[in-house]
Amino acid sequence: MTIGSPLPHEAASLHVTGRARYVDDQPLPENALHLAFGLSKVARGRIVKMDLSEVLNSTGVFGVLTANDLPYENDTSPGAKDEPLLAETDVYYVGQPVFLVMANSHLAARKAAQKGKLEYETYPPVLTIQEALDAESRFEEGPRIYQKGDAETAISVSDRKLSGVLITGGQEHFYLEGQAALAIPSEDEEITVHSSTQHPSEVQHKVADALGFGMHQVRVEVRRMGGGFGGKESQANGLAIACAVAAIMTGRPCKMRYDRDDDFIITGKRHEFKIEYEVGFDETGKINGLSFIHYVRCGWSQDLSIPVSDRAMLHADNAYNLAHCRIESHRLRTNIQSATAFRGFGGPQGMLGMERVIDHIAHDLTLDPLIVRQRNYYTDAKDLKPNFKDMQTTPYGMKVKDFVLNAMTDEIVKTSDYYKRRKDIEAWNLNNSILKRGIALTPVKFGISFTLTHLNQAGALVNLYQDGTVRLNHGGTEMGQGLFQKIAQVAAKSFGINLASVKITATDTDKVPNTSATAASSGSDLNGMAVKIACETICDRMSGFLAEYYQEKITSVRFEGGLVQIGKHEISFPDAVQLCYQNRVSLSATGFYKTPDIFWDRIKGHGRPFFYFAHGVSVSEVVIDTLTGENRLLRTDLLHDAGASLNSAIDVGQVEGAYVQGVGWLTTEELVWDNAGKLMTHAPSTYKIPAFSDRPDIFNVALWDNENSEETIYRSKAVGEPPFMLGFSAFLALSHAASFCGKNYPELNTPATHERLFWACDRVKHGD
Repeated sequence: MTIGSPLPHEAASLHVTGRARYVDDQPLPENALHLAFGLSKVARGRIVKMDLSEVLNSTGVFGVLTANDLPYENDTSPGAKDEPLLAETDVYYVGQPVFLVMANSHLAARKAAQKGKLEYETYPPVLTIQEALDAESRFEEGPRIYQKGDAETAISVSDRKLSGVLITGGQEHFYLEGQAALAIPSEDEEITVHSSTQHPSEVQHKVADALGFGMHQVRVEVRRMGGGFGGKESQANGLAIACAVAAIMTGRPCKMRYDRDDDFIITGKRHEFKIEYEVGFDETGKINGLSFIHYVRCGWSQDLSIPVSDRAMLHADNAYNLAHCRIESHRLRTNIQSATAFRGFGGPQGMLGMERVIDHIAHDLTLDPLIVRQRNYYTDAKDLKPNFKDMQTTPYGMKVKDFVLNAMTDEIVKTSDYYKRRKDIEAWNLNNSILKRGIALTPVKFGISFTLTHLNQAGALVNLYQDGTVRLNHGGTEMGQGLFQKIAQVAAKSFGINLASVKITATDTDKVPNTSATAASSGSDLNGMAVKIACETICDRMSGFLAEYYQEKITSVRFEGGLVQIGKHEISFPDAVQLCYQNRVSLSATGFYKTPDIFWDRIKGHGRPFFYFAHGVSVSEVVIDTLTGENRLLRTDLLHDAGASLNSAIDVGQVEGAYVQGVGWLTTEELVWDNAGKLMTHAPSTYKIPAFSDRPDIFNVALWDNENSEETIYRSKAVGEPPFMLGFSAFLALSHAASFCGKNYPELNTPATHERLFWACDRVKHGD
């Protein structure tokens, strides 16, 4: 039985021995060229003079391209056509590519790119959310509004009211493998692109447009990435296009990779949010009405900001049944790197706003926040009435019929000993004036599907060879998350064979066309089902022939344990395959799957954008030094809803990694721009991601044993993005610890750096 088994990553041995091949490891012909961008040094301006003579005369340089040299479309955007590969006349952020250097080595290209002399007519950049609001610098015609009920009235008549502001910082993806691409031209105007991308079909499309090719002339291959986290969904386009254009123009293979500094400076980050809230509630903590305003710092181009901002709105309720709720969202254009997809895709920002509201209410009422959470939870699926006419719904009208967080919360309260520990912490803090401990329990309800409905589709190609071995391909990409291993397990289960007989090949637009990005936590859901359908097609063909051959009913054919059972007859799977082959039974099939029962009108803010919800709950305990803001994670307990897990070892690893990455976003990872729009935190020396030493000393992770109520691949649930939000408990535990310094609410913003924690403690003591 392969499904559910805790099996290692399909390339684990290659990873740990250094034999796993990434784009930068691809052997190159001697005539290959290496590329580097020359970058803008101003955040907003017009190019008035460009002197590239020193660049051209640099050692090893083959040539230089500007926007005027590009043969066709000068665009890298995922849709809005507002991101030129190379700036034409205007520049919009520090780090925008202006020219492209081609040289005989990576180092030569980078050194030459520094020698370009550009003169600009500069304009005041729009950098902050407030500056964008003042300048009416935004995407879309105005704010987007989703609402349910009458929030304004519900708030106004409430016994108690609160308002506040939460600022959530951005985040650098910091994938281990940086952005990279390699383009190899071939005969008859065709080109093969090896790209570190989560979206091969988009790279294919953008490369084709840049070359004036049809998509059938462009092949994109992705064997693996060394991490993506959303940063390689649209941001990989630029390198791939640059390499392809240069390769076709020169007739030589062209390769490009960003050094870490360039990666920071050029590419997009997680969106920064400013969230204003107003809430009305009663003496028990039950919310009557709630209003949010999201101000989103999107950067210089639209990129994926519209769907990211939408998803933040769609997750503003998190785990709570709000009768009256209004969410208003402003998507603001600024002169910094274009914010882009990042694990959770806006969901974390929207959900954290909700959790801040709950925490603030609890502080106001001097209640345990857990009590307030539970009083506002949706009702668990098992407790809903069978013919419940007024089904509980989200603020966007989607029925919530698979909620399980009440039971999950009860479970983790017990296993983490939450109430006793909270009581012990309160007693401990009374006796310690400088060090303060804190604890928090936070829930996660995260919707699974692309909100752009047509992206919820996947294809697969499965080839069964006459010796009984399988080679398959699908549209998903492997970026370390274990997708290929799970898909191999699906195929092995379908044929009833050993996993060693299944081989997954690199994602390739030649084999499976028109793929969606591996994003939105949909990799296993979509591609697993497509592979299963393809395998079942082959099994059906084999069953039909074998039943006729042995004169048995087709319903008696079983594929299990490396054997095929046909009524009273039993043969090995390889023998069955050989017999089918000799009798001209087709042993190759494609599979296609589209997510059912989803629909969404983003303008009206109504529909069913998600196929189901994944849930999780976490408890974190921290200690802070109130004199310095220094802090430590002491213990973490996580319980994640993976449905019927396809691979428990991989899923636990994803939960652990997502939590730590979430904690990094909320505590240490701070992006800082100077007043001229230059990113100052552009290297590991100035940007702090969590290290091994930052993990909690006690780290308990468990999976909730609960099959998906929807018909997903073997009733599993997504596990890529949802556990990222489990990191909320660490952030709110820090806020809880700070609250023991006095009577005022900490009003802690993210990231909760040592400095912010120090000032939060001071605010609790003395007020603003």
